[in-house]
Amino acid sequence: MEFKILGKRNDIALIVSDEVVIKDTQSALDLIATAQYETGRDKLIVYKSCVIDDFFILSTGIAGEILQKFINYHVKIAIVGDYSKYTSKPLKDFIYESNKGNSIFFVSSLEEALHKLDNTY
Repeated sequence: MEFKILGKRNDIALIVSDEVVIKDTQSALDLIATAQYETGRDKLIVYKSCVIDDFFILSTGIAGEILQKFINYHVKIAIVGDYSKYTSKPLKDFIYESNKGNSIFFVSSLEEALHKLDNTY
């Protein structure tokens, strides 16, 4: 796993990995700690391929547990990927409501992730 610093204010860390890095709450905490230690950034971008598939099945509770860690540690995150394959209304509603907020974003491109996080404080 590597970090690439991006953003208008160089305050965003892009996680670069070929592996799933967010598997459960502990791996989310490890990512938060590593990102803050290695980069000093509290705004993260991760590709959907780096997040365990069960995250997107809301009935597992994994998404809520993981995202609560980001909220608790005041870390903003944008997850970049194609969400069109998901047909679950609760998931679509969850994504919609998250995107209306200021901390968690589900976006389709790196550019959109940068735009969202560049406009948060």
